[in-house]
Amino acid sequence: MNIVERFLNYVKFDTQSSEESESVPSTSKQLVFAEFLKKELEDEGLEDVEMDEKGYIYATLPSNIKSKVPVIGFISHYDTSPDCSGKDVKPRIVEKYDGSDIVLSPGIVSSTKKFPELLSHVGEDLIVTDGTTLLGADDKAGIAEIVQAMCWLRDHKEVRHGDIRIAFNPDEEIGMGAHHFDVEKFGCEWAYTMDGGDLGDLEFENFNAASAKIHIKGISVHPGYAKGKMVNANRLAAEFIGMLPADETPETTEGYQGFYHLLGIESGIESAKLSYIIRDHDRERFEDRKSFITKCVADMNAKYGEGTVSAEVKDQYYNMKEKIDPNMHVIDIVLKAMQECDVPPRVEPIRGGTDGAQLSFKGLPCPNIFAGGVNFHGPYEFVSIQVMEKAMKVIVKICELTAGYND
Repeated sequence: MNIVERFLNYVKFDTQSSEESESVPSTSKQLVFAEFLKKELEDEGLEDVEMDEKGYIYATLPSNIKSKVPVIGFISHYDTSPDCSGKDVKPRIVEKYDGSDIVLSPGIVSSTKKFPELLSHVGEDLIVTDGTTLLGADDKAGIAEIVQAMCWLRDHKEVRHGDIRIAFNPDEEIGMGAHHFDVEKFGCEWAYTMDGGDLGDLEFENFNAASAKIHIKGISVHPGYAKGKMVNANRLAAEFIGMLPADETPETTEGYQGFYHLLGIESGIESAKLSYIIRDHDRERFEDRKSFITKCVADMNAKYGEGTVSAEVKDQYYNMKEKIDPNMHVIDIVLKAMQECDVPPRVEPIRGGTDGAQLSFKGLPCPNIFAGGVNFHGPYEFVSIQVMEKAMKVIVKICELTAGYND
């Protein structure tokens, strides 16, 4: 089976996670794909294949050398974003893309004006959607690349490598993917998440991240007799939104700039709930952002009465740079692997996060490598087949270079 066949098999499964769920995984449909993936690994001859009750899958490609070398790992997540449907994905291959706009479906066009990154892939074969769902390259492309690399190494015993561990997990898209990851069981000195974007992406800096749920209590009274009595939670919600800086949103920021992102509103006269995520690369500014949310709540309560507004602010993950800096050999190996695979590296901070951020703080240094997907979380997502193939080759080369790490 080639890498394209694997990927197209994977995206048939709806694995959307849910922020509203308290279960692990957050949706039972993720386990359907997990069972499929576990069986595939067993059929491909990997060893120590297991899936725990929460859907975390672990497996091993055994060493083919006698010398002792570091055990390393590769990780991808199998859930897709709650932001866009992942049900009934209808992928299509655009062969030898010619640089023009791509009509996904009648009236739905992926244009080079809106998505200029398409032009970086002229001449390549692109897998696109029909414009009604996301594709799922985030992160089923990463899974396909890892599995294909393990199969390639299995069949090419002339390439030296130590024990290679792989793992696939649910719920990364809701910030929970690494929470139940068993680092001790995984047993690696370091690992890599295959969860980055376009060709050459290498990331070991990411946002510090928190979620904020704002709850607003209103009082409903007949509008004709409401003076001095009604507290309209709809209006208070709008007022709270207006208190946050309009120029510190995802739409207005880039690079190392942080933001407040309003994910959703549930609102009526008697109650309202605002869901935010808070992001910043700098830890001090991150703490200031959380404090500002708390101050806004206090200001609202001072105006409308104590208990009118409350906030639940929870940290999600932190900037992995703090844990990678003392282990830069992990990055050096990737850079050399990319060089030998003719992949120009693009070392940039992640304007987001990966499971590797949390895993790095759990004692497993874990930078992020490109998987090839572009325009994640929406119907204009695409992935280049050639980029997926190069990602697979980088994995193989990392395994080979690590085998000579102690030489």
